[in-house]
Amino acid sequence: MSLHPTLQPYADAWTHSIDAISELVSPLVEGEWNRRTPCPGWSVRDVVSHVIGLECEMLGDPRPIHTLPRDLYHVTNEQQRYMEMQVDVRRHHTAPEMTSELEYTVIRRNRQLRNETREPGTMIRGLYGRESALEDLMRNRAFDVWVHEQDLRTALGRPGNLDSPGAHITRDMLLSMLPKVVAKDAGAPRSSAIVFDVHGPIEFLRTIRVDINGRGTLESSPALGPAASFALDWETYFRLACGRVTPEAVADRVKTEGDPGLTAAILRHFAVTP
Repeated sequence: MSLHPTLQPYADAWTHSIDAISELVSPLVEGEWNRRTPCPGWSVRDVVSHVIGLECEMLGDPRPIHTLPRDLYHVTNEQQRYMEMQVDVRRHHTAPEMTSELEYTVIRRNRQLRNETREPGTMIRGLYGRESALEDLMRNRAFDVWVHEQDLRTALGRPGNLDSPGAHITRDMLLSMLPKVVAKDAGAPRSSAIVFDVHGPIEFLRTIRVDINGRGTLESSPALGPAASFALDWETYFRLACGRVTPEAVADRVKTEGDPGLTAAILRHFAVTP
């Protein structure tokens, strides 16, 4: 048996992005590992440490026993503390140590994926010690490594892969969270529609319709007379949704129409990643 067909796109996207990350960081000299990335509080080394750490958890490796410093300004909740553990334990690793551990981890994960025969719905232990479906975990890893690939590309001045397999999975994941952002978090009016027109390497037009009960649904059909509309490029969309930029920082790249209070509320709640 081989990997279930439902899981193959996630494995392919993960492989594409993890190979890109390896290629990006393998030639870096020591100082370049300290460059800041758009991921709050994290350097290039920190992003790669995070990727290594979570892939090791997918392999079933035990989490490190480590005490975090108290002065990490970007760590404000338990979820972030969980993520920071794998990062902080590697903060003093050298460039050769980082690249060799990344290479070894990727080899192990590729072997694991080649031998994966479980069904997509198989419940396994995932992040935070929670039980999750294998499909959800693989989708999340494809999403995570693509977003962090983009963090590294921005930090290193090496743009690319904005329309790669991981980008399409990221689009679908971010869109799946948009109804909650609009209807619940931003409090869009009942019986209203909000339109998002995104252009660039990945293009899409989506409408969030809020029903009479205040519940939002995602639709691909345009809306006549929307309460609000947004037009922006794909890179700005995902960077906003992943908390890499503030709405104020990209105000010139986001065109809004409609109720200004509603558009401001939506942008204020647009970031959905932890």
